[in-house]
Amino acid sequence: MTSAGDVTELLHAWRGGDRSALERLMPRLYDTLREMAAVRLRREGPVQTLEPTALVHEALLRLLGSDTDWQNRAHFLAFAAMHMRSVLVDHARSRLAAKRGGDIVLVTLSAAEASEGQRIELDLLALDQALNQLHAEDSRIARVVEMSYFAGMEREEIAAVVGVSVPTVDRDLRFARAWLNRVLS
Repeated sequence: MTSAGDVTELLHAWRGGDRSALERLMPRLYDTLREMAAVRLRREGPVQTLEPTALVHEALLRLLGSDTDWQNRAHFLAFAAMHMRSVLVDHARSRLAAKRGGDIVLVTLSAAEASEGQRIELDLLALDQALNQLHAEDSRIARVVEMSYFAGMEREEIAAVVGVSVPTVDRDLRFARAWLNRVLS
């Protein structure tokens, strides 16, 4: 079992220029990232065409190319969640574009008109748009939702990354749930 402190040290060493630290770091985080991806893809339903491994690899490509100074393991996982969301949204957009001849037109579809896959993709795109709106109104709450929903992070981890108390995370999640229900209904 790897301690969070070991991961934090490796993150800092890697950011400090130690290339071998990344080679030692990835085996320690890969299973966690893959489980995050699997949980997220299960929520998308059986029509999801991405595999957890593909989602992790694409998110890692985006994540490792960023210029972020990782504070700790939880901070790294929060950014991984953000990149997984981005990959899923991009994937849904490209699938819808391919189905529609290259033009993405978001319209309200009744259950009778849409296939299960289209509904899930439209739901994911609608969620992404709603989270972007929420981010404009309150970026902290949007980040909390992202870490909870896309990364499956525990409330304590989210609180540590965001720098608030666990009760504040709970309030943020309650507010976000109500806000998203209103916006998405």
